[in-house]
Amino acid sequence: MLSNTQSFLLVLTAAALAPIIAGIVGMKFKSIVLPVVVVELLLGVVIGPQVLGLAHTDDVLNAFSQLGLGFLFFFAGYEIRMEKIKGEPLRLAGKGWLLSLAIAYGVSGILHATNIVISDLLVGSALVTTAIGTLIPILRDENRLGGEFGRQMLAIGAVGEFGPVMIVTLLLGATSNAAEQSVLLIAFVVVAVLTGLAATGAASRWFEFVTARMDNSGQLPVRLAVLLVFGLVVIAGDLGMDVILGAFAAGMIMAMVIGDRDASVFDSKMEAVGFGFLIPFFFIISGMNLDIEALFGSLSGALKLPLFFVLMLVVRGVPALLFYRKVLPANQLKPLGLLSATQLPIVVAITSIGLENGNMRPSTAAALVGAAVLTVLIFPTIALRMLKQADAENDTEPEPEASPA
Repeated sequence: MLSNTQSFLLVLTAAALAPIIAGIVGMKFKSIVLPVVVVELLLGVVIGPQVLGLAHTDDVLNAFSQLGLGFLFFFAGYEIRMEKIKGEPLRLAGKGWLLSLAIAYGVSGILHATNIVISDLLVGSALVTTAIGTLIPILRDENRLGGEFGRQMLAIGAVGEFGPVMIVTLLLGATSNAAEQSVLLIAFVVVAVLTGLAATGAASRWFEFVTARMDNSGQLPVRLAVLLVFGLVVIAGDLGMDVILGAFAAGMIMAMVIGDRDASVFDSKMEAVGFGFLIPFFFIISGMNLDIEALFGSLSGALKLPLFFVLMLVVRGVPALLFYRKVLPANQLKPLGLLSATQLPIVVAITSIGLENGNMRPSTAAALVGAAVLTVLIFPTIALRMLKQADAENDTEPEPEASPA
């Protein structure tokens, strides 16, 4: 077992190796999509106590993991651009998510009644997510964010992240009293809205001033964004709510402030801070904390992984097949369902909450995360292949994403 400093260095090494491994796999097997976050989780498992036992978590690593979680949900909120998805896409996505919620809680209720899982609420909430933050780079690389398909997918992903965040905040937060949580949620929303209105109102006057300082050593836009993230995280924590709500709200506010302006430089800098430094800590340490032995230590534990994998596809895929028949061509419905069922970041967050509160067995947490990893490995690859076939059948090319005004 390494010392605390050596463990920290090993985690940094794993973070540096993850994109290299993902890149090599991508070059060797061009038909396979391997997101970096999956490699980070797997490397965490390998260096953690379950496999090699080289690294261990401590207060410092856990603090960096929480910072990474905060930035992860900042980007989840930042990706929700209402001007692109408002109207019919958002309405359809909401209807589909509510159907997913009904299916998920119905199935998880049965699993709870048969003692397969402890908390039907936690498991059901983990099944209704969509990893739009993981999907956007993949879809952007394949030029799939434009056109009607891209708009519908963005709306599905926005609701698939916003809805579970609200559930985590309202029902799974630090305060067990639902009425008290509701009052606190309203108070936080008021604070966030006022902050957003103030920031948006000042945006037109300050945008040029701020962006003019984008490339100097002060890095003012990045500092202001980090202040917003951790300011709302602290407010959410002081109100007794889950800190991910604060980070999520900060992302939505920043998206409102930027609006349709060209923010590619700002985006790249924030992604460098988040995905380049802090977010890998969350996924690597989550991998280190996965109890693989509990997952494969019994037949019932091992069977949970394929069970949850199938349920993720059914819960999020069925609504896509039902609600989008009149909106998209028939040969785009299955790809939409597969991409809608792609999960991971929020599943990791929910299972972490369940383990921390003692409301989820280690085998269930490992199975949920393992199933989510499989969705990221399998579903986008199949969906993109289907979309290319659909283009060939329709003799069309994917429509490029609209550039900012």
